[in-house]
Amino acid sequence: MTAHHPSRESSERVVDLEATRRRNGGQGDDLVAMLTAGDPLADAVIAELDIVGPRARQALDAGLRHGLARLDERPPEAVAALLNQVESPPPGVDPLLPHRGDVVSLSVPPMWFGLCSITSALTHIHSSPAVARLLLRTGRPADMATHRLVETGVWARQIIRPGGLLRGEPGHVATVQVRLGHARMRARSLQDWDTGVRGLPVGQLDMARTWLGFTVVAFQALAAVGIDTTPDEERSLYRYWAHVAHLLGLDERLWKDVTDHARARRLQSRLDTMTPAPDENVTELTATMVDAQARAMASAPGAVLSEEQLRALIHSVLRRAFGENTADRLGIPLPTATGLMPLIGKLNREARYWQTFSPASAGEARRRALTGPGPELIGAVLPSTTANRWPARADASGVPAA
Repeated sequence: MTAHHPSRESSERVVDLEATRRRNGGQGDDLVAMLTAGDPLADAVIAELDIVGPRARQALDAGLRHGLARLDERPPEAVAALLNQVESPPPGVDPLLPHRGDVVSLSVPPMWFGLCSITSALTHIHSSPAVARLLLRTGRPADMATHRLVETGVWARQIIRPGGLLRGEPGHVATVQVRLGHARMRARSLQDWDTGVRGLPVGQLDMARTWLGFTVVAFQALAAVGIDTTPDEERSLYRYWAHVAHLLGLDERLWKDVTDHARARRLQSRLDTMTPAPDENVTELTATMVDAQARAMASAPGAVLSEEQLRALIHSVLRRAFGENTADRLGIPLPTATGLMPLIGKLNREARYWQTFSPASAGEARRRALTGPGPELIGAVLPSTTANRWPARADASGVPAA
């Protein structure tokens, strides 16, 4: 079974099609083509779930948790194809990496991981007007931003843990849920997608923005507070996130050559040339998300900063991570007080030096990250969160689409 989306023009979503082609050479046409590309395996599963019903959902659930080979009977065609793909390691990538986890992200203290990595990644994803508009249609902005922060934090921590991406483990299951959530949003959005913004909703390039958000963008934000990475750490990070890209259904042409931050920034720049400037939907979603993060972290047990102080700190981090011009377009205000940023950076650099001074100290830093508090938002905002529950519907993913 395959899923076919109606043909849609892409030029209206590209800021300057000819400039994009000149700037990116032969790769410009490839990127424009990907603007209308979805995820055939996941799209077919969504269509099959709607047609076959409970039997397909049960096979998908059991297959994700226990493996295709352990199913009592052959699952429907599209479900079988998806399970086979996610159980196969990506080509040319070390299959042992998932056993060790994302050791680079695990070396980041949980508080900074939440404040910098999660917040900046979502800001980058939401900076696409098409994505922001699609998300704002799903409910009240404040509620949506809160749930998105919580669910994203849960998902990110699940996938970076040692073994988290192995078949049947929480990170593996949640990432495929994210992928199916993207496919469900594509199917629904195509029914009434505004023709003023053409191209496939939540397509390959939107998914690439998600992947870049948790790699290069997240570590730009961490660098703003003094948590830097070495060249070896960068290579390790992207080797691990190649597995995530594979599970997310990201086209290999987008990520296979991205092995460090420099290459990731080139891909990010290419995508930015095809993305319209932030609009009122982007600025509203960005402000709402920052407010939700500051409010939740200020309410978390043991918090030492007020909501106002945390909001100012987040604004400082985001402006340093994205640069002043982009931050202005995103509507991120100039923080009222930035004097602490140099001190924060100095203290984090010193702490990171000792954390990575020896294999033993590095291992201890990762152990603390694993056993420390979970996402700061969970206890403060959603005490009864259901982010880890396998949903009854395949479109209710662990992380909202894109």
